Amino acid sequence: MKKKTRQEGLAMQEWPIKDVARATGLTSRTLRHYEQIGLLRPSRVASNGYRFYGQAEMSRLYRILSLRALELPLAAIHLALDDETSLVETIESHLAFLEERRDRTNQQITVVSQTLEAVQKGQDMSIDEIFAGFDPSQYETEVRERWGDDAWERSAERREQMTDVERRADDERSLDVNAALREAAESGVDPTSAAFQDLIGKHHAWVTEHWNGRRPDKNSYSGLSDLYVTDPRFAATYGGQANAETIRAAIHVWIDTNLR
Repeated sequence: MKKKTRQEGLAMQEWPIKDVARATGLTSRTLRHYEQIGLLRPSRVASNGYRFYGQAEMSRLYRILSLRALELPLAAIHLALDDETSLVETIESHLAFLEERRDRTNQQITVVSQTLEAVQKGQDMSIDEIFAGFDPSQYETEVRERWGDDAWERSAERREQMTDVERRADDERSLDVNAALREAAESGVDPTSAAFQDLIGKHHAWVTEHWNGRRPDKNSYSGLSDLYVTDPRFAATYGGQANAETIRAAIHVWIDTNLR
């Protein structure tokens, strides 16, 4: 019997989803999400539903991770992989996206610098002016690490599908929801009161929208409230750690009532 070469043996090898997840740093949930959107399908699915990936799939996954390192959105990666002739256009589109983001970042730097200078001089500022430099995308790393790539990808996909008008309206709603929480905390409203709990309910609905319809459960919502306190950037959004702790306390009360 002819002995298989190393290359032939590798071509026949399959890796279970848990090994692929461990080797790549992705979660099994993310790999299944890639499958659902047609980005990466397993070589086979066992009778018990367990996924396996062969050499061809691992090669495709390697390219996916390489393109993700360039911060391409999943839709663009899908296009680049399935239509090689569009790769140049994909990269050009991505470059335009990065340049646009650079311009937005420069604008934010200007706004935040002006805000800092005003605060340092003791000038009165409206809540809109305080939140003018707020950019939710700065929390991408925390979202990916705490709730997986799927949570961030779904949120990013939701934003990508919006028009400019819809994005502005979405940003305004984000400001309204978070500014209301900050104002309640600064005003000394009891976290257990009906008024504060109503604000938390609206906040939970807002988070659900930003997670593209994935309703935060008890653990994920509690973890989000912890992040508000432990991350100085979140705490600053709500006017300091004391306010963030008040908001977290209100969230925990809401969880006990609504997410048992």
